[in-house]
Amino acid sequence: MKSPQIRDAVKVASVPCNQVYIRHLEEVADTGHAQVLRLPDPLPEEGARSIESGWWPPVMLTPQWIRTNHDAFDLMHIHFGFDAADPARLRSLVAELRLHEKPLVYTVHDLVNPHQPDPAAHRLLLDVLIPHADKLITLTAGAAREIHERWGVDALVMPHPKVFDLGSKKSIRAERRSCVTDAVPRRPQRIGVHLKGLRPNIDPAILDPLSRVVARMPEAVLQVNIHAQPLDPGHPEYHPVLAHKLHAGAAAGLWELEAHNYFSESELFSYLASLDVNVLPYRFGTHSGWLEAALDVGTHVAVPDCGHYAEQDSSIAQFRLTEDGVDEDSLEKALLGLLDREGLAGPEASGRRSQRNHLAKIHRQIYRTLLDRS
Repeated sequence: MKSPQIRDAVKVASVPCNQVYIRHLEEVADTGHAQVLRLPDPLPEEGARSIESGWWPPVMLTPQWIRTNHDAFDLMHIHFGFDAADPARLRSLVAELRLHEKPLVYTVHDLVNPHQPDPAAHRLLLDVLIPHADKLITLTAGAAREIHERWGVDALVMPHPKVFDLGSKKSIRAERRSCVTDAVPRRPQRIGVHLKGLRPNIDPAILDPLSRVVARMPEAVLQVNIHAQPLDPGHPEYHPVLAHKLHAGAAAGLWELEAHNYFSESELFSYLASLDVNVLPYRFGTHSGWLEAALDVGTHVAVPDCGHYAEQDSSIAQFRLTEDGVDEDSLEKALLGLLDREGLAGPEASGRRSQRNHLAKIHRQIYRTLLDRS
């Protein structure tokens, strides 16, 4: 008789598979025998909508895919990508998983969707996923408390894995020094805010109080970054009012303006490493992978007091949001406090490997336990 499946690799329908958080849930060391196999993201049907960053609605999140492929995986683990679904479809998905005795794991990254100005639609989806998941995971204790208060269920808290993978390099801090020396002078102190592609939770109104605060710091400059599309008159995502404001502010010396296409991993590393402080311009949300990337390279982070951003690391400084926008006094206090500190050391490569392997082990144990029960 075949020995129990404990020695077989767990096959996970991971939604998605090719995303940095999910990729970094795998062990660093090659043991010669993969203990968790994540199915690759199926390609969408021809003509399916996609965006420049390479995202499309995950094919796995359909009852039809479960029905056709249930023999190819042991359990499903959902992270992102269900924005385009509706509650009825998710209920059908859960029912199909139950029919084929496939456990469901859900990592609650977003209690509020940063891409949707109205939280109601996302809340309806969470009303399906959270109560019906066989195991819930989230990133902070505050998010876990909120989940328990809203749905009466418990979530296991695990930290966000490190974003950058420097392989065998000794430390991120050493790489940061090299990057800054080669690219951007260490003085003046550089405070950066990135508006990205102006998704709904990004508030450009932070620029006015932020520029006034930085103007009162004689050895600091403000760097404003944004994706190129909102400043391109020929692009459908062009924002003429904001484009005028950004160019006028740069011409007046209020900030340095950089418009660019999506960063590659190395470009994002270099950008974040060039900053002394990274300010998140968010007006709602839950957790941030961008924040984790900044910490990886030893850059301090200032966050608004919405969501659970401040709980992601003890080094983070927080400023207040009011009905009128950013509270300027608390923003100034946060920035001055961060600039008075030494730069973050950044974890050693061995520390990153240890954390990553630890997270991989916990996930593997969760999967095994659920399969044993089923």
